[in-house]
Amino acid sequence: VQLQASGGGLVQAGGSLRLSCVASGRINFINVMGWYRQTPGKQRELVAAIISGDIANYADSVKGRFTISRDNAKNTVYLQMNSLKPEDTSVYYCHGNIRVIGSYTLRDYWGQGTLVTVSS
Repeated sequence: VQLQASGGGLVQAGGSLRLSCVASGRINFINVMGWYRQTPGKQRELVAAIISGDIANYADSVKGRFTISRDNAKNTVYLQMNSLKPEDTSVYYCHGNIRVIGSYTLRDYWGQGTLVTVSS
């Protein structure tokens, strides 16, 4: 299983970006997909996650500004980021809790990270 993230970049404060992450491989079921972020010297933190029933969870710092969604047919998760702030600058990692064909267990998979930089 591979998770390929895209959509990061440089944006001014108040602007918007949309991240995408596609999961590929011998996938049987995707339970949770989400986005985490990590800045140097800090722990990786949850930004937003969405389960297979389309129930979403957000970090308090992004509520009302970020929206997570998923397209189950495409094994893709999106993160629409609006009203971006300089403190949102980070490397964003895609995460998937996935069961592969032939397995009975769910495992965590991570994408390669995409850099989001918000200038003031």
